[in-house]
Amino acid sequence: MVKSCDVIVGGGGMVGLTLALALAGGGLDVVVADPLAKDAALDCGFDGRVSALAYSAVRMFQALGIWPHLEAQAQPIDDILVTDGAPGRAPSPLSLHFDAAEAGVPLGHIAENRHVRAALFAAAEGMANLRLAAPAALCDLTVEAQGVTALLGNGESWRARLAVAADGRDSAMRARMGIGVVGWSYPQTGIVATVEHERPHNAVAYEHFLPAGPFAILPMTSNRSSLVWTEREALAPRLMALPDQAFNDEIAARFGAHLGATRSAGPRWSYPLKFHLARAIVRPRFALAGDAAHGIHPIAGQGLNLGLKDAAALAETVLDAARLGLDVGTLDVLKRYERWRRFDSFTLAAATDALTRLFSNDIAPLRALRDLGLGVVDRIGPARRFFMRHAAGDIGKLPRLMRGEAA
Repeated sequence: MVKSCDVIVGGGGMVGLTLALALAGGGLDVVVADPLAKDAALDCGFDGRVSALAYSAVRMFQALGIWPHLEAQAQPIDDILVTDGAPGRAPSPLSLHFDAAEAGVPLGHIAENRHVRAALFAAAEGMANLRLAAPAALCDLTVEAQGVTALLGNGESWRARLAVAADGRDSAMRARMGIGVVGWSYPQTGIVATVEHERPHNAVAYEHFLPAGPFAILPMTSNRSSLVWTEREALAPRLMALPDQAFNDEIAARFGAHLGATRSAGPRWSYPLKFHLARAIVRPRFALAGDAAHGIHPIAGQGLNLGLKDAAALAETVLDAARLGLDVGTLDVLKRYERWRRFDSFTLAAATDALTRLFSNDIAPLRALRDLGLGVVDRIGPARRFFMRHAAGDIGKLPRLMRGEAA
């Protein structure tokens, strides 16, 4: 038996479920298919990463009723300090400092991914027109003139006007629809761990640019920080295999002494770092969102925010069309979403790639140039405030949700 809905979303992660909440909140019937059971997605051993939620993303979560379920677990960022240096060498005297007092609002919030997922699940409870099918991967799509038929891993079939793939970097549905990608791998691995420290972080996020890549210290609730450590691909496996004390020694050598004694608390994770952009993000009856559409280096902590902006823009596009009585799955409707998101995604992806190549080395002339750039931006108020607004996701044509308004 084939069931019917307005939109089916493949992937119940942070972008897919946020999109589903926005669409269902606008009155559409939405089904989310995810291969992972809810309990597994919330397990602390599944994903040790944290996400930096920009100010505009927080406004979106407030508008969708997600934020009340997350706020207590989210650590505000009051300052961001960007420095350049190397282990065993004093940091450059030129640095870049962003201050929330100048912006008038927190520069962002840090939340564990599992807590973001829990907040999304909580917000979805009780929504009669939003159904989560899990564990049940979106296995196949058949696109026809009047709709799309989706086959799920649990045997269900759903007929919808639109299918959205938010199923990650290696999107099976992107491949199924014949959409290729442009991309490459970086010779780097991201190491992630939670670190407990003796002194309070005072809501300061640190981005140290080291020769192997950025070393970010992101404040979490209590005296904890998330370490996002970019290391050379060849060295990372040896670091991951170190005994606890030796691993802690490596952390301390890079942290410095400003937070007192430090130690890794809990598991470590490592992830290959890659870049990709989908060659298209829409087809008739089909759209990509989040990592299925683009994957960028974590150097600026903007990956999730980029995906959430996709969700906000796609929800606004689809709901506007539905209110006019249009068929939300037609290419004419979806092309508006593609035009809206294509340039922004490319610009941010290109910028993060350029920053990665500029800062992931120890070449003296480049080091001098980037240190000078940090110092100049720090001393020019309008430039510094522009970059603060950019980090907050508060520039450009923002979807209504990211302005704190209903979609």
